[in-house]
Amino acid sequence: MRKRCQWCVNGGQIYLDYHDDEWGVPVHDDRHFFEHIVLEGAQAGLSWITILKRRENYRKAFDNFDVRKVAKYDEKKIEELIGDAGIIRNKLKIRSAVKNAKVFIEIQKEFGSFDKYFWKFTEGKVIDNQIKTMRDIQSTSELSDVISKDLKKRGMTFIGSTIIYAMMQSVGMVNDHEIGCFRYNELKNDY
Repeated sequence: MRKRCQWCVNGGQIYLDYHDDEWGVPVHDDRHFFEHIVLEGAQAGLSWITILKRRENYRKAFDNFDVRKVAKYDEKKIEELIGDAGIIRNKLKIRSAVKNAKVFIEIQKEFGSFDKYFWKFTEGKVIDNQIKTMRDIQSTSELSDVISKDLKKRGMTFIGSTIIYAMMQSVGMVNDHEIGCFRYNELKNDY
């Protein structure tokens, strides 16, 4: 049996699949980045498993995270989303997703892509934190503070340092797999 990070072993198959296939894999796709911004924002104050179980519903509700479509959502669409039992029906989080879509597009215009913007903070390099146990995993970093502050300055909301650090982990900007986890070396060999 393969050794995995402790955080995923008791979360069922959905957690195992997320851990094994996605978490910590470097992302360079803007649609995927926007998906993480929406999902990480929706997760604020909740568990990640709560969001993962609703992920397919989010994909349907938010037009497969087509940032241009989401940026054009009007009040009627926002009210429709607030009534959608398949997602987290928090008005502020839903409105934030629409607002963040508009800022995301502005960042794309300025940098050529959100990918270029996000990865510029590490000069395209993955940060290897060499986590020994779950206790070593941090919830924020100096870098997540910087990125969060910059995104807030640009107008994004629900994008605090903890949310950004979780996103950094998800999109592979940091390798926070425990060094004994089979994914740690697999990912380390890719950068």
